[in-house]
Amino acid sequence: MPLGILQARMTSSRLPGKVLEPIEGMPMIGRQIERLQRSDLLDGLVVATSVDPSDDRLVAYVESLGIPVVRGSLDDVLGRFIGGLDEFSPEVVVRLTADCPLASPSVVDRVISAFGPDVDYVSNTLEPTWPDGVDVEVVRASALRWVAEHSDDPHEHEHVTLGVYRRTDRFRCVNVSGEVDLSSLRWTVDNSEDLAFARSVYGELLASTPNFDVADVLDLLERRPEFSRTTADSMRNAALDGLDIGVMKHEST
Repeated sequence: MPLGILQARMTSSRLPGKVLEPIEGMPMIGRQIERLQRSDLLDGLVVATSVDPSDDRLVAYVESLGIPVVRGSLDDVLGRFIGGLDEFSPEVVVRLTADCPLASPSVVDRVISAFGPDVDYVSNTLEPTWPDGVDVEVVRASALRWVAEHSDDPHEHEHVTLGVYRRTDRFRCVNVSGEVDLSSLRWTVDNSEDLAFARSVYGELLASTPNFDVADVLDLLERRPEFSRTTADSMRNAALDGLDIGVMKHEST
């Protein structure tokens, strides 16, 4: 089974320190970790952060949860992942980002299930149909090592998997689509308004449904549409570089 690598840092440009901002009494990254630990198919979880002193407090918190940490360059995120590969030797990695406190264990498992021996990269983001903030990427470790060795493009070192899915002549890439297009929904945390949304969701659902998932959040938004955030409030971040990327579609069931 694949190893989850959760990339995190304290120096977010729009909301510095957001990964340790509290949500219902726990730092945001802790809320995400507890959700990811409900995945049936992740073979452990590692947090990848930087050696910058600004991340020392993050490291102390994550290690207090019993989660291992790898540290590397603040800017070369791919390099941090290679450090994780060197230390833990997984054949397959699930790339996750620590701005997603509404990460879905069921979606994680669905994307992992679409990964097979003839595939190098699977995600639900190449042709988005899921809410922004339940993003999952599964990638073969050898593909990441190839990019790290052969590419000096700073974008490919910042965005980790970009050097894989833009090279469909070398790597076989698959997109996992949902049954309904929910891509206009914004569940990630990039600014204070996003954080307020995540806190509202947790405040409404955590006590009654501690293991809430995508369907529960959708039901809440039906009842409380004033909570909703969409791409009209803030655009979805994408690292596709305007490329026309051909991928195989894997329709989820």
